Amino acid sequence: MLNQEEGESFRDRVSTIDETGHRKWVFAYKPSGKFYRARTLLSIFYLFVFFGLPFVQYKGEPLLLLNIIERKFVIFGFVFWSQDFYLFGITMILFIVFIVVFSVAFGRLFCGWACPQTIFMEMVFRKIEYFIEGDAPKQMALKKAPWTDEKILKRGIKYFVFYIVSFLIGNTFLAYIIGKDALVKIMTEPFSQHVGGFTSMLIFSGVFFFIYIYLREQVCTVVCPYGRLQGVLLDKHSVVVAYDYLRGEPREKLHKNQQRNAGDCIDCLKCVHVCPTGIDIRNGTQLECTHCTACIDACDSIMDKINKPKGLIKYASEDTIAENKPFLITKRLKAYVVVLVILFVLFISILATRSTIDLQITKTSGQMYNETADGQVSNMFNFMMINKSHRNFDSLELKVEGGKGQIELVTGEKYVKIAKEGIYKSVFFIKMPSKSIQERKQKIKVELYHRGQLIEIEKTNFLAPIAE
Repeated sequence: MLNQEEGESFRDRVSTIDETGHRKWVFAYKPSGKFYRARTLLSIFYLFVFFGLPFVQYKGEPLLLLNIIERKFVIFGFVFWSQDFYLFGITMILFIVFIVVFSVAFGRLFCGWACPQTIFMEMVFRKIEYFIEGDAPKQMALKKAPWTDEKILKRGIKYFVFYIVSFLIGNTFLAYIIGKDALVKIMTEPFSQHVGGFTSMLIFSGVFFFIYIYLREQVCTVVCPYGRLQGVLLDKHSVVVAYDYLRGEPREKLHKNQQRNAGDCIDCLKCVHVCPTGIDIRNGTQLECTHCTACIDACDSIMDKINKPKGLIKYASEDTIAENKPFLITKRLKAYVVVLVILFVLFISILATRSTIDLQITKTSGQMYNETADGQVSNMFNFMMINKSHRNFDSLELKVEGGKGQIELVTGEKYVKIAKEGIYKSVFFIKMPSKSIQERKQKIKVELYHRGQLIEIEKTNFLAPIAE
């Protein structure tokens, strides 16, 4: 239910923009309660994983590497190259569908509990702010105060600490892209050898510093499109952070020794004060709400003090509040889950059957065919092998399917050797008896074996003269 004084004006703009279009700075009060403690513990685990993952290796490779520059991706031991980009596409679709399924069921829960932006803002930078400048009232007073020595000192320390933390975050992100070894070289070797690397470090650090010193909650309310998706994803069955208006309305301040005929909401505004995006949850679900549960903890503490049951603000669906219905798995949600399962099965199947060696064969440019004196036709091909595994291959052999032709490497060797994650490029000839050729442009299959085991098949065209 809406506050009568506010009416519907809150719908005209996001909570951090005033009626003139200017920024409204959010001074969120420090939250406390069971949900905040749970989020803090989860954040500690998340930060431990985030800062540690780039430095953990498996079989000589980091557990997670997203090297866009070299188009090399390592995800928990699996190495992917640009040739596997279709897998990346399926992964993105899978992730989007998962977010849709999760949002239909539980709203923006991911934002409040697992989003890196929220965790860094609320569990790192805002905690630093509380420690240096104090709670929201002291922060507001400091902003309005003149530039005294105390204000300069506090702001200077805050900006310095914010930049140091931003530097650590930026360099960790950089480690996810270029790897820890390359990052260590940038930091330990002369600047002249890594001008681009140092520039990247400064850019990454500067971006994060700008986000957390100025942009802050605007990332969630203005930049991130996920909040706007709620309008099409949520329905009355979705579980969200919600105000129980049936129990809370009408609102009225609490007065001692006075008969109370209003609802349980005493209009203390604690839920508004602790909100990191500056909304009033009593106005209903809004795109700015990240489901961080700060308002739940604040309201529950007030209910304890006035001897009222907790849960005036809680995780609930509109159905639960209005009609006291339990959470239901709707047909819509079931349909999304089916799509998600199909995509997941498809992804696992492709991943399980993916070849460890990628073989690419192309006809040598400008070359048609050659006829030999012994009645054979020869075609020249360029080929490339990419080893996607952590394993060395020393006995790779190329053969034409069914023994229809003979392959000769220009090196004169029978076998190809390729190191782990290596790339091998060379040229070979395919020779076929002219009497066995039925078409001018004949499709053939080239098989790749390792010690008698077939590991890859590539199709190509073989050109030959055909008598009229």
